Amino acid sequence: MKSLKIKIATFSLALATVGILGAGCNSLTKTQKGAAIGAGAGGTVGAFIGKAAGNTALGAIIGGAVGGTAGAFIGRNMDRQAAEIKQTVPGATVTREGEGILVKFDSGILFDTDKSALKPEAQSNLQKLAVSLQNNPETNITIIGHTDNTGTDAHNMDLSVQRAESVKSFIAADNVAASRLQTIGKGESEPIADNTTAAGRAQNRRVEITIVANSNMKNQAKQAGQ
Repeated sequence: MKSLKIKIATFSLALATVGILGAGCNSLTKTQKGAAIGAGAGGTVGAFIGKAAGNTALGAIIGGAVGGTAGAFIGRNMDRQAAEIKQTVPGATVTREGEGILVKFDSGILFDTDKSALKPEAQSNLQKLAVSLQNNPETNITIIGHTDNTGTDAHNMDLSVQRAESVKSFIAADNVAASRLQTIGKGESEPIADNTTAAGRAQNRRVEITIVANSNMKNQAKQAGQ
């Protein structure tokens, strides 16, 4: 039910924003609509949508969008990188959203229960992801940690931050510039499944990684569209 509410809130806010941007949006693809939101509103509305929908990752992607021809250029680059990650990182769930990429790892793949030290097998997955990030240097990466609702709010927040930082440290040590990386801990505040079931709690324990264009790629995209 929570997941459905997130989708409804996200869709409603996105649809309203696209409507404000002007006529002709009905003919846009899903990627172009996401880009249009970013072009018209930027990070402020992106963050607002993310907060209202309970989805920080989506807000980060929407807030980084530029839209128009430049957005289409960025989208093609993201299509290519998303396909690369799907092929090379077997432990990841990869989704293309707007002008960005969302990579999700269930925390069980990365960490033991209630721990923030990476498992050996997790390091292999992250090494493969780091290769893709090295091959595509003109992007910024946000790492978002999440937990289920077992334990106190404070403990879960701390754990989510520590896990996000563990992923950041490992990727940075694998020749990905730390300046491209930021972390966010959300604790138990953004569930994607029912916390009253074991299966739901397992889904909520996750690390999400968003990949969006940096200023260099955006400038290249704008020049290509001129």
